[in-house]
Amino acid sequence: MTIAHRIATTITATMATLLALAAPALAAQPTPWAVGFQDAATIVMEHIHWFETFTLIIITAIVIFVLALMIYVCWRFSEKNNKTPSKTTHHAMLEVAWTVVPIIILVVIAVPSFRLLYEEAVVPPADMTIKATGYQWYWGYEYPDHNDIDILQIMLQDDERLARMEETGGTEEDFPRLLAVDNDLVVPVNATVRLQVTAADVLHAFAMPAFGVKMDAVPGRLNETWFRADREGIYYGQCSELCGTDHAFMPIAIRVVSQSQFDAWAALASDDLGAANEMLAQMIRDNADGTELAQN
Repeated sequence: MTIAHRIATTITATMATLLALAAPALAAQPTPWAVGFQDAATIVMEHIHWFETFTLIIITAIVIFVLALMIYVCWRFSEKNNKTPSKTTHHAMLEVAWTVVPIIILVVIAVPSFRLLYEEAVVPPADMTIKATGYQWYWGYEYPDHNDIDILQIMLQDDERLARMEETGGTEEDFPRLLAVDNDLVVPVNATVRLQVTAADVLHAFAMPAFGVKMDAVPGRLNETWFRADREGIYYGQCSELCGTDHAFMPIAIRVVSQSQFDAWAALASDDLGAANEMLAQMIRDNADGTELAQN
C-alpha cells in the first residue's frame, strides 16, 4: 500500500466516522447541509469514496503549490526586488519538469480510475437478476429468477404519505417527501444483483448514490450494471436523466432485507404483492422490536 493510499484511506475513514456521529444510523437518502457522498452501502461505493478523497488530496497539493509559486514569483520578480529584468527565454530542465510532472500526476490518477471503471463495468457472477424499466414517470421492475415478480414503483403523493404514516405508525423519516414510493424494490443483503436497465419511452437514468450505481436507461437497449448491498435498510435514489415534466418525481427505493425475509416475501409476491409487502413490513417491525428489547 502506497503512502498516498494510506493517507487517503485514513482521511476517508475519519470523515466516515464523523459523518456517522453526526447523522442517523443509516444515511440512505439526501440530508440537509450534506457536503459529501452518502454513506457507502456497497464495496464499489467505498472505492468511489476512496478515489474522491485521493484525488482531493492531489488537487489540494497542486492548488497550494501553484498559489505558493505565484506569490513567490510576484515577490521575487517585482520591480522593487528585480531592478534589472531577466532576459532568459528558455530553460531546458524547467521545460522537461513541467511536461513530465503533469504526466506522472495524470498516470497516478488514471490507474485507480481505470480500476474503478473496470470494477463497475464488469458484472461478477450474480445471485439474482432484476430488470429495471423507466417510464414517464415511474419505474417498473421484473424478477425473472423469482416467478417473474413484476413491480411498478410510483412516488407517494403527500396525502398518500400521510395515510401510510397513520396506518403504520411511521414518521417522516420512514416516508420521506418526494422519495417514498408505493412498492419498494426488495433485495437480499450480501447478494450480488445483476441490474438490467432499459426504458419504454424516453431516456431515463437509474441512480442509487449509496450503491455507487448510475446507469442510463435507453429505449431499445439493455444496459447492465450490478450491486451488492452489505447493510440492511432502505435506500433512495432518483432518475438522473431529464425525461419530462415529472422527471423530479421519479424516485427509486430499494429495501435491503435478510435472505430469509426476502425468500418469504418473494414466495408471496408473485401471487399477491400487497400482502407480501404487508408481511415484510411486519417482519421488519418485529425484528426491530426484538433488537430494541435485546439492547434494553
